[in-house]
Amino acid sequence: MKTQNEHWRKKSYQKATLETKLLVVDQILNCQLPNNQASKKYDVPRTTISYWLRKYRYE
Repeated sequence: MKTQNEHWRKKSYQKATLETKLLVVDQILNCQLPNNQASKKYDVPRTTISYWLRKYRYE
């Protein structure tokens, strides 16, 4: 059981560079990595990766 001092904290992430974003999107679109593995490898939330895919897919 959790004590009152143990609160759930939202995980903080560092801001990703454009190069990292494009690298992740490229690897996913070329079937080199699935979304879940890319999320773990680059320490980025899956929802953020989904957003990047929508945003950078056709650039």
